[in-house]
Amino acid sequence: MKEFIVSKSFIFLLLIVIFAGILRFYKIGSNPPSLTWDETAWGYNAYSIGMDGKDEFGRFLPITYLESFGDYKPPVYVYLDVIPVKFFGLNEFSTRFPSALFGTLTVFLTYFLVKRIFRGKTEDSNNQIENLALVASFILAISPWHIMLSRAAFEANVATFFLAAGIWAFLASIQDRRWYLIISAVSFVLSMYTFNTSRVFAPMIVVILALVFWKRLIKTKKEAIISAIIGFILFIPLFFFLLTPQAKTRFNEVNIFTNPDIVKTANQEIANDKGAIWSKVIHNRRVLFGIEYMVHYFDNLSPLFLFTRGDGNPKFSVQSVGQMYIWEVIFFAGGAFFLFRKREGAWWIIPVWFLLGIIPAATARETPHALRIETTLPTFQILTAYGLVSLFAVISNFKQKILTFQFKHLIFGVIALFAIFNLAYFIHEYYDQYPYEYSAEWQYGYKDSIEYVKSVQQNYDYINITSNLGRPYIYYLFYTKTAPQDFRESAKISRDTFGFVTVKSFDKYRFPDRFDYGNDNGKRVLYIGTIYDVPKQAKVLKTFRLLDGSPILVAYE
Repeated sequence: MKEFIVSKSFIFLLLIVIFAGILRFYKIGSNPPSLTWDETAWGYNAYSIGMDGKDEFGRFLPITYLESFGDYKPPVYVYLDVIPVKFFGLNEFSTRFPSALFGTLTVFLTYFLVKRIFRGKTEDSNNQIENLALVASFILAISPWHIMLSRAAFEANVATFFLAAGIWAFLASIQDRRWYLIISAVSFVLSMYTFNTSRVFAPMIVVILALVFWKRLIKTKKEAIISAIIGFILFIPLFFFLLTPQAKTRFNEVNIFTNPDIVKTANQEIANDKGAIWSKVIHNRRVLFGIEYMVHYFDNLSPLFLFTRGDGNPKFSVQSVGQMYIWEVIFFAGGAFFLFRKREGAWWIIPVWFLLGIIPAATARETPHALRIETTLPTFQILTAYGLVSLFAVISNFKQKILTFQFKHLIFGVIALFAIFNLAYFIHEYYDQYPYEYSAEWQYGYKDSIEYVKSVQQNYDYINITSNLGRPYIYYLFYTKTAPQDFRESAKISRDTFGFVTVKSFDKYRFPDRFDYGNDNGKRVLYIGTIYDVPKQAKVLKTFRLLDGSPILVAYE
């Protein structure tokens, strides 16, 4: 243990993790510039459970889901957020703390994961793997993809840690740490209680790992059986929940297989061919759905998405940098080439993990989608690191005279400078420009308007708040720190046939679909609306603006 602590590898790893932590924690309370409604729901439900053990709607210690807006969120993130909210208070920093923490821990874990995957049989090979592990951790540490998903309360980011931990612990168990199989089983199950995509990916990767390593699992029969039993017991509540209509709500909302346009296209094309049998085969809706699925699958591998522009949703990309840096292109491609050529250790895990991770996301209508395929991380970074280390080894061993010692260092220097420039550009774009350019994407304006409402609400009988920015009630719960019990007693809630939840009012706050100015019944009402809501005769009291100066909400009476 002492040798490990004082080793250069440990020092480098420690520096990488510290740097990763800085990139993920620095100003997370103010950048992203505001909380999304999902983030606000995580924070308030953690606050609620921390107070009386119940979620916002009074469900005691929910195990399988949080009803929230009717999207039935997996519950792990909210439990991880209880202590930060207790310790730091109900605010942006505490709400995002678990994501930033587990994002940093994933960088740390990647080092050990790589060593397990490519474990060598000789001292020289282990030294090369040590370098590969450090490079992979560093590339993940500076990844724009991983940084942005670690800085907001995205449960997918926590699930990524559990999935990586599950694979690492599985490999450790079949190599030399038999009882780590229990850690693996628990980690995989926790990932399924954390993010919906993991409910598809985790069982697939577990089955493949078990099939490939079944001979070794037989040799550790006792540990394998106990681990399987523990995993099965933990999975039982989720299994029964997955059989319910509520579990399918989110999937039905976003998947391509409920898109009626594809069915209409199939029927029209068959009609155009006058119902010919061959047309019913070629234009069968199942064929069209299959084609649509493959299009969506490969959308997630688009060079534009990966290396230049990134996800079209500004929550997941600064829009001027890809999910990966442009300099990674050569090394990413080289990594795939050298991985299949060398086939070191359990190399196959990387492409299998990579390809399986996209399967659930390809069913969604929105592709490419950086959040839904975060399941694949850190395989992108490991492949890039593998290519970088392998290509550098080829250059270093090249014997032709044209590659002198100085020329080799010149190549390394140019690549390093380009990488530093890419990183510096991303940091500037994200930390300096991004909040001003994309504050509207983060429902900015709610907090400022609520602070104003709190200062004047004693002068009004009701406060009517527009729903045009989405889910206003959860922001009022969050920023007023309303006691959960008070909310439950005063709230008027409706649930539609699809299970979606609408909070119409609580206390003196009302959230109508549209304002009815002729129905105040002599009451004094304050309105918080968009600039398009304000009638001509209204008295404007205060205007709330985005960070770029654009008006977003108006207080008037």
